[in-house]
Amino acid sequence: MTNRLFQEIPPSITTLEDLAKLADYTLVDTLNCDPDAKENGADHAPRQVFTGHYVPVNPMPIQAPEYVAHSKNFFRELGFADSMAQSPDFIRMFSGDLSHVPEPMRKLGWATGYALSIFGREYIQQCPFQTGNGYGDGRAVSVLEAVINGSRWEMQLKGGGRTPYCRGADGRAVLRSSVREFLAQEHMHALGVPTSRSLALYVSKTEVVKRPWYAEDSRSRDPDILIAEAAAISTRVAPSFIRVGQVELFGRRVRKNEHPKAMEELEKIMLHLIDREYAGVIDKKLSTTEKVLSLASEFCSRLTSLVANWIRVGYCQGNFNSDNCAAGGFTLDYGPFGFCDVFNPHYQPWTGGGHHFSFLNQPEAAERNFDMFCKALQPLLMSGSENLDQEALRQLDEIRSGFPKMMQTKMEKMWAVKLGLETFHAPLFSELETLMVQTPVDYTIFFRELSMLPEDIAPLKKSFYEDSEEMDKRWSEWLSKWKLLIASRIEVNASPALSREEISRQMQRVNPKYSLREWLLAPAYQQAASGNYALVRELQEVMTQPYAEQSKEIEAKYYKLKPPEFLEVGGLSHLSCSS
Repeated sequence: MTNRLFQEIPPSITTLEDLAKLADYTLVDTLNCDPDAKENGADHAPRQVFTGHYVPVNPMPIQAPEYVAHSKNFFRELGFADSMAQSPDFIRMFSGDLSHVPEPMRKLGWATGYALSIFGREYIQQCPFQTGNGYGDGRAVSVLEAVINGSRWEMQLKGGGRTPYCRGADGRAVLRSSVREFLAQEHMHALGVPTSRSLALYVSKTEVVKRPWYAEDSRSRDPDILIAEAAAISTRVAPSFIRVGQVELFGRRVRKNEHPKAMEELEKIMLHLIDREYAGVIDKKLSTTEKVLSLASEFCSRLTSLVANWIRVGYCQGNFNSDNCAAGGFTLDYGPFGFCDVFNPHYQPWTGGGHHFSFLNQPEAAERNFDMFCKALQPLLMSGSENLDQEALRQLDEIRSGFPKMMQTKMEKMWAVKLGLETFHAPLFSELETLMVQTPVDYTIFFRELSMLPEDIAPLKKSFYEDSEEMDKRWSEWLSKWKLLIASRIEVNASPALSREEISRQMQRVNPKYSLREWLLAPAYQQAASGNYALVRELQEVMTQPYAEQSKEIEAKYYKLKPPEFLEVGGLSHLSCSS
């Protein structure tokens, strides 16, 4: 219904000149510029950035750009004409060439720095200068901030060339990873999970870069060959790209008294975050202390909801460092992500990720990021010029220590809704989790089939990767217990009484039929490498309707178990961070 509604409204933005009129650059106009930056944006060599919120950077356009895809749904939401995506001036801008953008658009982009924490531990070792002053947007360059239909959006080129934060890398993204991110963002939005969005994707017809990757049918955990891949630029869009690691950077600089403007810059980034992400819920008239406490509380609520949603749809972030955690509470940075095939609480798509960022450990990883966020904000809780407000610190710590309880509450509510129950039933869920691991089952297919309220286990067996009489018996016993709980919701004296059809519809709205598994993605980016984008566009259509009953042909192709020949294959079952 939503898509039809957008289709009926004629686009209000049909040219790049129309879009230019909506430009409004609050970040570069209100925050501090790196005083060592070059005015012309020719700042493409790795260097330390000691102060300031951003560095002006001239993006590096890819050579001979070619259109691959654009998000039709997002274009409609923004009021963009589809024809814009293939117009020469739009392609030029969103493949990295800002030299001809119409005024008042600006011919310079910007990159931002941030700190790194891995599972709640501060790191500087990966910084080439061993100081932490080299972390930041190494290949992501923001090129536009605009207010469109009353909402502020920042548009950022992923693969837009080297910045001072590139740490010696080439600043490029390859078509493979760009296709993954382009499709994943719109799939996640369609799943109802807060996320950055995809605007458009372009590939160079002549420029290639080398990346480590997997040989065909490789069982290696780590990439075992070096391949040449086409350079690409995808444009991702969000209300802002402020990360926990960004707030953390300025908090660290205050703690270490790194420069005279450290406290000013921390307060500015906090206020800017509120303006960009929380303006509707945090009153500007509040004191700084009240704003800090409100911000922590609101972010706690958003982050716990986000992670519960990730687990609901079978998504694993893979690399949930503080620099990959959006301070606005949405999914950001689709690097080594993955969607579960075989259910495994310890599922981890990234070979470098470990247990701490695995599927059902994501609530704890989120808690560690939230701890670092609160720690970064602490210096702002001042009762005087130098003294911390002890009561405010106590309140902040209370918010921080309340994260696990809020996370557990939202997880239990999510599991109850997935199972069609009014309240969480711990023994039933514990038994289910054990059965799902021991069978094992396909996470998406199992819950979708359960949503049809089966009379026996026959439909559920569509999700089984293995089968045995003993397991069938245990599954039948579990299903009988579950059906009794469902029946209690249907009884006339239940409050409220629901029909079987209503319960089934509710479950289908939270249990998708289609998820973007890696073995479905791989053929799409492999075909795209030879200039055939048909499968990319087909996946885009299918995965932006993940809850819908689609055609029998689509069902046969995309609603099935992972083929056994793909199990444990590099690039299909696990992947490196190479992109």
